[in-house]
Amino acid sequence: MTIQLPDLPYAPDALSPHISERTISFHYGKHHASYVKAVNNGIAGTPDEGRALEDLVCSLPAGGLFNAAAQTWNHNFYWQSMSPGGGGEPGGDLAAALEASFGGVDEFRTDFAAGAVGNFASGWGWLVFDGSGGDGAGSLRIVQTDDAQTPLTDGLRALLVIDVWEHAYYLDYQNARAAYVDAFVEHLINWEFASANYSAALDAHA
Repeated sequence: MTIQLPDLPYAPDALSPHISERTISFHYGKHHASYVKAVNNGIAGTPDEGRALEDLVCSLPAGGLFNAAAQTWNHNFYWQSMSPGGGGEPGGDLAAALEASFGGVDEFRTDFAAGAVGNFASGWGWLVFDGSGGDGAGSLRIVQTDDAQTPLTDGLRALLVIDVWEHAYYLDYQNARAAYVDAFVEHLINWEFASANYSAALDAHA
C-alpha cells in the first residue's frame, strides 16, 4: 500500500478570492504531491512500506523521510481545515471550549492570528486539544510548529491548522502574511471539521 495524495475536498478555485486557483495548483499539485512522492520513494522496499501515514509520522526519526511524511500529513489536514464559505461561528461543544480556553471565539481568532503571523519560521499554526491537564478535562491550546513539525509527535490532538510556509500565500499576498492569515480566520475556517475533531478528541480522552 502506498501513501496517496488525497483529493481536494473542494474545487481548486473554490477558495477564491481568498486563495486563488493558481496558488492551489502549485501548493497542492506540486508541493504537496512532491511530499507524497518522497514518502513513497523513501519507504519502498522497507519494513515501513504499507504502514499508515500517521504511524510513520509518530515513529520515524528526524530527517528527510520524517519531513516528507509529516508534511504530507500536515497538508492533508490543512486542506480540510478550510471550506468555501467558511469562517463564521462554531457551535456546540467547540464554542463552549473556546470560551473556556480563550475567553470567546473572537479572542481565539485574535490569538490564533497573532501566533500565525508572529511565527518567524516557515511552519504551521495549530488549534489543538491537550488532554494532559491535571484536572483530567483537557483544554484547547494554540501552538506553533516550525518546518515539518506536527502536534502528533507531542501527543496533542489537532483540531485546525493554517500553513504559514510562504508557498501557501506568496502568489496571492506576497509578503503580507497578516492579510492571508486574516482571510483564513475570517473567511475560510472549516468549523465543522474542527468540531468533529474536537468531538473525536473528547471521545478518545474519556
